[in-house]
Amino acid sequence: MTQTDLSDAQAAFAGTREVDPRYALDEAALDRWLTANVEGFAGPLTVRQFKGGQSNPTYELATPGRTYVLRRKPPGTLLASAHAVDREFTVISALHAQGYPVARPYALCTDDAVIGSMFYVMDKVEGRVLWDLKLPGMEPGQRRAIYDAQVDTLAALHAFDPAAIGLGDYGRPGNYFERQVGRWTKQYRASEIDPIPAMDRLIEFLPATLPPEGPTRIVHGDFRLDNLILAPDAPQVRAVLDWELSTLGDPMADFSYLLIAWVIPATARNGLAGADIEALGIPSVEQTVERYARLTGAAPQNLDWLFAYNLFRLAAICQGIAGRVRDGTAASEHARTMAAQVPMLAAGAMGFAKKAGA
Repeated sequence: MTQTDLSDAQAAFAGTREVDPRYALDEAALDRWLTANVEGFAGPLTVRQFKGGQSNPTYELATPGRTYVLRRKPPGTLLASAHAVDREFTVISALHAQGYPVARPYALCTDDAVIGSMFYVMDKVEGRVLWDLKLPGMEPGQRRAIYDAQVDTLAALHAFDPAAIGLGDYGRPGNYFERQVGRWTKQYRASEIDPIPAMDRLIEFLPATLPPEGPTRIVHGDFRLDNLILAPDAPQVRAVLDWELSTLGDPMADFSYLLIAWVIPATARNGLAGADIEALGIPSVEQTVERYARLTGAAPQNLDWLFAYNLFRLAAICQGIAGRVRDGTAASEHARTMAAQVPMLAAGAMGFAKKAGA
């Protein structure tokens, strides 16, 4: 988890910058493709790169009439199954058709010859992305309303029957946690640089203590406050971003991932532990669980195991980022900070694993 100075978090991650030369686009080729494939597109085109995000490079495409967003696979050697922008396009297309808050998708390009890697184009949704979970500068009631909207939006995602909206084959049903532990173990091993004993212990413990299987739903995989665009002046979620890790699986994986913010130290921008959340107006873990349960009829049964799993998963994701930093395919400077967090995340995961019986 990043230790970026909280006062600098918004400046560090929000907005756009000049395109990193490593991820430069052939703008003439892109303009031709957009003209041919995006209805109503008309240049001239101005391209900038978003600061936030270290996985799939993301660009702002500004024209006189409309602003678009482009998400692409990074060029270079990549881990298998990572950076699946075609899957992102599939899921947001299905959800947009149901009125769920996602950006309007326009077109997917699978031809690497256009800009060097697969990409898709969607509408730019205007609003706020809030990078600091303490929501500085807000009143308690405003904070509470935003946290409630976050839970409501996740519960709405988990209400969909995947097959009913054309996503029945978006992932394999059943054995979700078993498959996820296997996937992230494989990614961790593929990117491993220095031995971390806690990760080795977790790789033994987690598959031996899997929770009972829940229903199969669409899971986002990275559902958190800074992956939401909120209305400029209201606690309304306009779009859920970054669907790269989405699949079919157990909704408790998504919900418990959201809850780990309450156990990450408040000294990190994405942590609440140690903050006076009652004074801030931020609901407690118990209140958050109660709201989600009221909306979905389901509540987590073994949070210690789920927290251990989620922190292990985050450690594996960060180890993958560390591998990309090593290989030169990471998409932002923030990636270097993320890569340094693996031992801390592994230790945190092991702490919860011990509470769960390890």
